[in-house]
Amino acid sequence: MRGTLSLAMAEVNRLRRNKRYLIFTVALPVMLYLIFGKEVATVYGVSFKVFYMVGMASFGAFAGAFNNNLIRISQERKDGWIRQLRLTPLPANAYVVAKIVGSMATTIPSIVIVLLLGRFYGGVTLPIWKWITIAVAIWLGTLIFAALAVALGYMLRPDSVQPIAMLVYFFFTIFGGLWFPLSGGLRKFGEITPTYRVIAISTSVVATGKVSMVNVAVVLIWLVGFVVFAVLAVRATAEAV
Repeated sequence: MRGTLSLAMAEVNRLRRNKRYLIFTVALPVMLYLIFGKEVATVYGVSFKVFYMVGMASFGAFAGAFNNNLIRISQERKDGWIRQLRLTPLPANAYVVAKIVGSMATTIPSIVIVLLLGRFYGGVTLPIWKWITIAVAIWLGTLIFAALAVALGYMLRPDSVQPIAMLVYFFFTIFGGLWFPLSGGLRKFGEITPTYRVIAISTSVVATGKVSMVNVAVVLIWLVGFVVFAVLAVRATAEAV
């Protein structure tokens, strides 16, 4: 356990020095919220500034958990780093656990910064328990993309991983409604995505003060599905790593 935590800490230290990571997880969501966060409208039963705050916090957190992990895992697998770790006394799952723990730790700043921006720039005022619920919902949602990053990172080669990562990520962010509120048929389609449901959990808490169990159930189904996918991908490539 101590070795796994040390590996996770090394991952955290590496990520916080990664300029591209900081741009996509913190700088870009902040910039977008500064541009669009004061739009006057009502969507999903809440003000647009609340919706966009949640959307941009999710956008940054999910990018941190997915894009950087996916590309890094694929490259480290090619370089033989995973094989070298297996020659150490570390548990067999230490690498995967360290990646997920590192993701969960490094996405906290992006969530907190955007929520603080919503409070002091966007003028969003909520009871403290609603702030906490929103932050936790987004934070736990990053587990879904951390698991997907592990699965695809083990399956894809570095020369093909980046375009696929962008396609997958933008599919979930656009059709999941992180960039703009969905309506009509697009909303019906978006309801099947975990990104839409994370937004729905947060907006439901703000609008009604309740957490929808349907939204939670959909998020959990996606999480279990991607965890199983990750386990199968790791096992399938174990002999080749």
